[in-house]
Amino acid sequence: MDSKTMLEGILWDLKGLSDLFLHGTIESSTNEIHKVFKNALDETLTLQKDLYNLMSEEGMYSVSNVSETKITKTKGKFTPELEEE
Repeated sequence: MDSKTMLEGILWDLKGLSDLFLHGTIESSTNEIHKVFKNALDETLTLQKDLYNLMSEEGMYSVSNVSETKITKTKGKFTPELEEE
């Protein structure tokens, strides 16, 4: 398994953990449990950010910008549907 595939898997795991910890934080029944989930969420988000930054620096995870024209064109496809409701 190459490094990129392994790191992408870890990044997806961190995203999943973040979601679980978010819901644990929101749904916690006591302040003590809320703090535990909140701390775990904060640490997981930090790990996720650090891993994303590492992958970006190594050229493993790139983000491309979308032109305003493409955004407007895509928005136009859905605008008539929204106006009907």
